[in-house]
Amino acid sequence: MAHPWSLLLLFVGLCAVTHAYKEPKSFNYEQGVVKELSHCPGRYCGRTRLENGSWSACGACERGLRRDNRSACVECHDEPEFYDVLYLGFMGLLPLTFHLGCIDAAAKRRTFTYEVIALYGSAILEVGVAAVVTLLVTEPIGSFNIRSCKVRKLADWYPLLHNPNPNYEGKLHCTQEAVYPLYSMVFVFYTLCLMVMLTIRPVLSSKLMPNRGKSAIYSALYFLPALIVVHAIGAGLIYYSFPYMVIIMSVISNAAHFAFQLDQSMPGLLKGCVRDVRNLVILLGHWGLHAYGIIAITQLTEGSR
Repeated sequence: MAHPWSLLLLFVGLCAVTHAYKEPKSFNYEQGVVKELSHCPGRYCGRTRLENGSWSACGACERGLRRDNRSACVECHDEPEFYDVLYLGFMGLLPLTFHLGCIDAAAKRRTFTYEVIALYGSAILEVGVAAVVTLLVTEPIGSFNIRSCKVRKLADWYPLLHNPNPNYEGKLHCTQEAVYPLYSMVFVFYTLCLMVMLTIRPVLSSKLMPNRGKSAIYSALYFLPALIVVHAIGAGLIYYSFPYMVIIMSVISNAAHFAFQLDQSMPGLLKGCVRDVRNLVILLGHWGLHAYGIIAITQLTEGSR
């Protein structure tokens, strides 16, 4: 026989569940084309103004447009902020750093030679040409200025995860580039990096390093597609964490570089940085990346507050 207290607790629990349960409210919105602008469900679903003056059904805004507070798709006229520029610079430094590292690993030389310096210059030229062309083909076309949609939150990078399903009647597909063009232009940049490299590097490598130069090209054929996949999946996470990634990786990479030095004493490491031009350049490169990460974190505003 059940204890009276257990029956009382069961009764109280059932009353609490019954009181807490409420019938879900329906979301009312006008479906299809409307004459007067009306609200759309979700974060990114909007209506586009049609030629006859009416408004389209709720859906994804066209490229370069974004929903406003009234659910109207309006053209973005924002300019990239300083942090956005640093983010794009970081995405440009990634393939350049990989290129230089692969060339250095393929050369297998502890000193700079004419051949290695020429391949370094080729990598810098390739990335620079890809970056310039990317800026020129981004709206406004032919200008180095960028017309963008302001980044407001992490969800802006993943609108695919925020397609609403009002009243469980069917999902509205409103996936769009809410951070236009910070997401798409990186894909264009990486593709151009690959195309420019395949145009310039094979001819140069065949003359300067016929045997070892190929491995640096083969490595690029792997890491460039890998960077594209990583950007497609984790662009938003990279956007908010790249300053810390730069600082951490620069410290780890610098420590790993000095770990391979033969003389591990403090005077020996200092002399190696002064006497060996290669070690000095690598050290300055790591310091530059470290400073880049600090600037991205502070945005040069901490000292003025």
